[in-house]
Amino acid sequence: MEASDLEALARAVAAGELSPHELVERVHLDAVTDLGFAQVDNERGVRTGVSEVIYGAGKTAEQIAGIVHAMEAAGQRRVLITRLDQHKADDLAAAGCTFAYDADARAGVVGELPEPDGNGEILVLTAGTSDYAVAAEAVLTARFLGNRVTLVSDAGVAGIHRLLRHADKIARAQVIIAVAGMEGALPSVVGGLASCPVIAVPTSVGYGANLDGLTTLLAMVNSCASGVSVVNIDNGFGAAYQASLINHLPGKATR
Repeated sequence: MEASDLEALARAVAAGELSPHELVERVHLDAVTDLGFAQVDNERGVRTGVSEVIYGAGKTAEQIAGIVHAMEAAGQRRVLITRLDQHKADDLAAAGCTFAYDADARAGVVGELPEPDGNGEILVLTAGTSDYAVAAEAVLTARFLGNRVTLVSDAGVAGIHRLLRHADKIARAQVIIAVAGMEGALPSVVGGLASCPVIAVPTSVGYGANLDGLTTLLAMVNSCASGVSVVNIDNGFGAAYQASLINHLPGKATR
């Protein structure tokens, strides 16, 4: 149930068209859809402002389709499906689910992306082209959550001039997502240039001692730059979700 649906029910109670008891029953019944293999949380959007997102890895196409249909039946107009590879996306379409697939982000979107309503702009920076898939997930997620997004790729510290060329974008951003593998230095450098929060995303890109992103994660956690926070390895979705919360805080003037 969307917040607008709950408001409509409240108006029906005020108009005498629905009893308070019926309102409670409707909200209670709509709270969870039990599919056996999944308990679909229909009220998450009312509680948190963002409806449930489907994590596609580890689920079959039929399970994902069932969850999507349950969400649609509960009134959800758009659904984000993350970690969706091309093969599973093809199977999902064959299972009768209509969605737009973004191969770069490895994600699907049911419904239309919303118009941006955040306070400002989210800037997504990648250290290298190899980090692009994680950044693409962040970009699509941020747009799905109603944000204006700019992506700058391949601006790592191995060629610092590539980053400094975008100083105007860094100064303009409301939130910055810095995506990097290897030694993970990009967020620290950006944190020393930016006046906004910087969310660091370590990636599993790198040679052996990178340890599939663990070295990068630890380097970012130990950043000496103030205002840098860190999400889990390859978690573009989590970074974008946090950035969107910051970008939608009330009382913050647009830059």
